[in-house]
Amino acid sequence: MKRVVVWHASLLLLSNSTAESLALLDWKVNLQSLTNRSVLPSWTISPRNAEASPCSWFGAHCKGDSVYRINLTSYGVKGTLHGFPFSSLPNLEELDLSINGLFGTIPPQINQLSNLTYLDLSYNQLSGKIPPQIGQLIHLRTLHLVQNLLNSSIPEEIGQLKSLEELALQNNYLNGSIPSSLVNLANLTYLYMLNNSLSGNIPSEIGNISSLQELYIDKNQLAGSIPSTFGNLKHLRLLYLSTNSLSGSIPSEFGHMESLTELALFKNNLSGFIPPSLGNLTDLTILQLYENKLFGPIPEELGNLKLLVFLELSQNQLNGSIPSSFANLSNLETLFLRDNQLSGPIPQEIGNFMKMWMLELDENQFTGQLPQNICKGGKLEYFIANDNHFRGPIPKDLKNCSSLKRVRLERNRLTGNISEDFGVYPSLEFISLSDNDFYGEISPQWALCNNLSNLQIARNNITGRIPPELGNSTQFQALDLSSNHLVGEIPKELTKLTSLTRLILSGNQLSGGIPMEVGSFSQLEYLDLSANRLSQSIPKTIGDMLKLHYLNLSSNNFSLGIPPQIGKLVQVNELDLSHNVLSGDIPTQIQSLQSLSTLNLSYNNLSGSITIFDELRGLLHVNIAHNELQGPIPDIPAFQNAPIQALEGNKGLCGNVSGLKPCKLSKNGHHKLLYAIMFPLLGASILLIVILALYFSFKSRGKHADEESESSLISASLFSISSFDGKLLYSEIISATNNFDSSCCIGKGGYGNVYRVELSSGDIVAVKKVHPLRADEVKAAKEFQNEVMACIEIRHRNIV
Repeated sequence: MKRVVVWHASLLLLSNSTAESLALLDWKVNLQSLTNRSVLPSWTISPRNAEASPCSWFGAHCKGDSVYRINLTSYGVKGTLHGFPFSSLPNLEELDLSINGLFGTIPPQINQLSNLTYLDLSYNQLSGKIPPQIGQLIHLRTLHLVQNLLNSSIPEEIGQLKSLEELALQNNYLNGSIPSSLVNLANLTYLYMLNNSLSGNIPSEIGNISSLQELYIDKNQLAGSIPSTFGNLKHLRLLYLSTNSLSGSIPSEFGHMESLTELALFKNNLSGFIPPSLGNLTDLTILQLYENKLFGPIPEELGNLKLLVFLELSQNQLNGSIPSSFANLSNLETLFLRDNQLSGPIPQEIGNFMKMWMLELDENQFTGQLPQNICKGGKLEYFIANDNHFRGPIPKDLKNCSSLKRVRLERNRLTGNISEDFGVYPSLEFISLSDNDFYGEISPQWALCNNLSNLQIARNNITGRIPPELGNSTQFQALDLSSNHLVGEIPKELTKLTSLTRLILSGNQLSGGIPMEVGSFSQLEYLDLSANRLSQSIPKTIGDMLKLHYLNLSSNNFSLGIPPQIGKLVQVNELDLSHNVLSGDIPTQIQSLQSLSTLNLSYNNLSGSITIFDELRGLLHVNIAHNELQGPIPDIPAFQNAPIQALEGNKGLCGNVSGLKPCKLSKNGHHKLLYAIMFPLLGASILLIVILALYFSFKSRGKHADEESESSLISASLFSISSFDGKLLYSEIISATNNFDSSCCIGKGGYGNVYRVELSSGDIVAVKKVHPLRADEVKAAKEFQNEVMACIEIRHRNIV
């Protein structure tokens, strides 16, 4: 060990390069590798060559015998900067440690790298604040701290870096306001502060950094208005202020930024008109103003932006029509106008845009016909025009538009023969044609769209049968053919669609039964076959669709009973079997449907008790009207709060619900209840009277009265068993207690109240009157009667 110490000490007297080597080796000792390889294996000094220079090491570059650049980007180094030899590298100009596993804070000693011009610590896990001392690196031209865990505010000292050209602080957790000292960075060309938590207003001083070419401060929490001084940024090419809370109008001064090629102001609270001055930005290729509160018409001047590729004005309150000048935008690839209040026809020239691949016009008030050459360029992938007032036929060239991936034309007034107007689309994934006036039959060619996962043609005038060939479209996830005029049976081939999650065939004229193979729908969550002419029994295999949340088989002609296997659908939330001819008892397995919130079994021939619903505490809405059900309704909110219309038409139902008769026992049951009350009352009274009589009799005659006199006294007493008259005794008790008036009550218990009774003989006894019992307590009354009868049967010398 002593030799090593002496050897190191001698090295300190050697050249600058050797000193830098030793300093770097001291830092290396504390580093680890993110991979399986060793850490910086070339960073070493051989004992035979103590003066070895670091200039031959990986990532180290020298001028003369001194390191001026270290570049270890993406090398997989893990460790901290606290052991980095800042003071030992006086000539270091460039330090790139990006894309590694560095953690901890940035040491304030970084200011000792006084000649540094390039610093990149991006894509690490550095935390804490940016040290103010970084402002002392006055030669710094590039500072990149992208995607770390840095927090706190941006230090004002950043404004001292007067040579700075690039400042990249995005993807951290920086907060506070943007420092106004940035105005001092007269050479700043690129400023990236996006995706932090910066707040407050945008400093108007930024508009005075005339050298700026790219400004990204989007995805923060900035508020207030956009400074009009931005109009001074003559060299600015890219401006991203999106996803903040900016308000006010778009400054008309933006029209002075004639170098601008990309402008993104989306997802703010901007209001007012779109300034016509934006038409001066003739180099603009991207204009994104969507998700604001802009109103008024789209200015004609936007038609001057002939280089425009992406135009996104969706989700505002724009009105009026699409300007005819849009015919000039021949370079457009995407046009988003969705969710506004736009009206009028679509300029037919839009169909001539050869580069268009995405067109969204949905949720407006457009009228007229769709552009007939909408796919002229053969690149259209997304055509979204739903929720408008379009009329007329489908564009002719849409039939051969093989590039289509997603088409939504629902909720318009489009017409045409659906079997002729559409072709085979190898890339198509989603198409919705619902709520139009299409007619004709469903073509088997839809099965040739190999990527089609969602086909919706509901609420049209489609006729014919469901093509069995659709069963070959095994990638289908949703199929909605509801509310048409389809006939015939449900093809069993459909059950091969094992990826299907939604199947809606309701509102047609389908007949026959549900295919027995329906259990193959292992992924199905939503099944609606209501309002058809389906018959036969509900197949037992319906219980195999274990992921089902919604099941509606109402308004058909299903008969026989509800299959017990329906209890296997433990995830079902809504179940509607109403308006069929189902009969028999409701299966007890329905108690397993603990996720059930809505149940409709009305208008069937179901019978029996409904006490099976007692355990369905999550049930919110129920309708069992017009069946043959009987008995008391369950004591759960869904039944207790149900309107009478949901329970009526069942003659046997009773309960404490408005409109239902109260539950009453049968005549035989009423007699049993009277016996259960009277026998315990009389039996208890007799027993108490006899015991008390014996007690008072013994007390009055003394301890040594002979057995004969004692027997004679008891026999002569009013309470003698041999002369007992229950009716007479009962009448005397009623009279003595004034019909069990509360003034005579001396105690209360679970089964009744105890009263003090002074008889005509002068004897005082206690009598317990049993409470009248409800219908559901008859069992308890019977048990009490049995106890009393057992006491009566006891043979004991103290009980007569």
